[in-house]
Amino acid sequence: MIERILLAVDDSPDSLAAARAAIELATGLGARLRAVHVRPNHCLDRELEAATSRAAVALRRERAAAAILARISALARTAGLPIETELLAGDIAPAILDTARGWAADLVVIGKSRRAATGEPYVGSQTRSVLEFGEQPVLVVPSPHPTWHVEIGTRHAGNRSHPDRPSRRLDPSG
Repeated sequence: MIERILLAVDDSPDSLAAARAAIELATGLGARLRAVHVRPNHCLDRELEAATSRAAVALRRERAAAAILARISALARTAGLPIETELLAGDIAPAILDTARGWAADLVVIGKSRRAATGEPYVGSQTRSVLEFGEQPVLVVPSPHPTWHVEIGTRHAGNRSHPDRPSRRLDPSG
């Protein structure tokens, strides 16, 4: 049974789609939800701070990370779902995996990533690492599609702008 859902977020549209799916899943299942954002430790930040003797770069990144988590929290509150948030620092995939393990997550939800310029199917390197090394199931949410609606156990896809086209029902149980 899924009682704890860990949501890994960044500032991408894929991550926002993952957040919406995780909130809907957690609401439907009565599960706890924890959203995490990982702020990578970039050597460039340290170099810029040393060169300019200002901590402005790190401060801006910290504020941006807090804004991402605040946006996800607002989405969850709107859905009536309590949410925990945590800002992590370090290497992205290991930080997500360590948190999932330490918090005893039953499911990790993460966005797919749309960075392939070729149009070929693509899963980002961090998502791929979470999939490869995760100890719990991982739900990878693809790029947002304006007519997708997720329900517990089913997924409905239809084109609302074309009512003559029937919706497809995708049921993961077969």
